[in-house]
Amino acid sequence: MHQLTIAGKAYRSRLLVGTGKYRDFTQTRAAIDASGAEIVTVAIRRTNIGQDASQPNLLDAVPPSQFTILPNTAGCYTADDAVRTLRLARELLDGHALCKLEVLGDPTNLFPNMPETLRAAETLVREGFEVMVYCADDPIQCKMLEEIGCVAVMPLASLIGSGMGIVNPWNLRLIIDNAKVPIIVDAGVGTASDATIAMELGCDGVLMNTAIAHARDPVLMASAMKKGIEAGREAFLAGRMARKYYSADPSSPTSGLIGS
Repeated sequence: MHQLTIAGKAYRSRLLVGTGKYRDFTQTRAAIDASGAEIVTVAIRRTNIGQDASQPNLLDAVPPSQFTILPNTAGCYTADDAVRTLRLARELLDGHALCKLEVLGDPTNLFPNMPETLRAAETLVREGFEVMVYCADDPIQCKMLEEIGCVAVMPLASLIGSGMGIVNPWNLRLIIDNAKVPIIVDAGVGTASDATIAMELGCDGVLMNTAIAHARDPVLMASAMKKGIEAGREAFLAGRMARKYYSADPSSPTSGLIGS
């Protein structure tokens, strides 16, 4: 199968994972290993990657030499805050340009503020960042983000942390069919079948955190998600049979039956 390519770099895994909400960094690393993920996203405002020398550093457990670190702007509610946060991340990660932009609009549902997201994306792209962007599942705004120069567009499946799965597959198909950059579902996945459906729709990848971290057994769920992503991608490439309502089609041929 073709690899996932983002900002000119190829990845074997199409599963991207977060690092929050785990019991400790040891569990975080175990789940990441089980997932097979190569891109690992980190909330700069919530996780220590060197901002505080007196606290444990996530990068000791998940080193940049082994993973592509994807700093994100979780917790930012304005374009200015998001831009400042990613400038800090670039300094902490020695000029690392790849980032995940998210500008939230409401602390209760964590839905994206799209006007601020678009404004931040324009600034970040102009400053040389390679922007992967969390956004609403709006085909028009997704295309606008692509045209600004984002390297991947990441529409939500449903609300962050909800586990509701893909609530609007038709919008996702519209976004996928009109995109020239990777489309990666971000937010709302609850279990492996949700990830499989996203991949069967034609998404290039899935990013998740809570679905793994809040499972009863996060490491086992990470393994299940890995398999779900792979199965969905293979099914998409294979091309599913057409749905045929009210038209039976026997699996075995009816001609040449014994005794006929």
